[in-house]
Amino acid sequence: MRIEYKLQEWNGGKVWVEEAYPNILFAKDGEIYDIAGMKTIVIGGAYSVDKFYRLSKGYNWFEDEQPSDEIKAYVEKQLSNTDWNVDVVLSHTVPYDYRPVDLFLSMIDQSTVDESTELWLGEIEKKLDYKWWYAGHYHTSRVRDKFQIMFEDIEEFVHRKLDYQ
Repeated sequence: MRIEYKLQEWNGGKVWVEEAYPNILFAKDGEIYDIAGMKTIVIGGAYSVDKFYRLSKGYNWFEDEQPSDEIKAYVEKQLSNTDWNVDVVLSHTVPYDYRPVDLFLSMIDQSTVDESTELWLGEIEKKLDYKWWYAGHYHTSRVRDKFQIMFEDIEEFVHRKLDYQ
């Protein structure tokens, strides 16, 4: 069975929705949403360090797992339209300087890891005026500066608003 997604408007941006499950929304890269009164941009994608293992075992791996040049251009255009000012960033991976290098897997040759997305996000982070940045990707929970990596945490989004106002 093939799943059919449709784009629809949601909180000032566009989301992907499957008709059978209208309450499950998939954010579209580069869209800026109004969430709890906060201007929030979404930026997905990351490199899978277990790519070669997955391929050798016949497991799924997605060639488009990292943002394409078109997606990067769209994200940058969206941010430019806001004068590089948003309240919150929701990204999958982290800007380069926020990588938790102490957690890198020793059995992975780091020279084989494509860090282009992290480098790109690092350039965005330097230019962007933001209040808080959430990311996932790494299996850890950490807070540094205005940056939070979430793994098994659950935090009500609206409560973060109080922390920086």
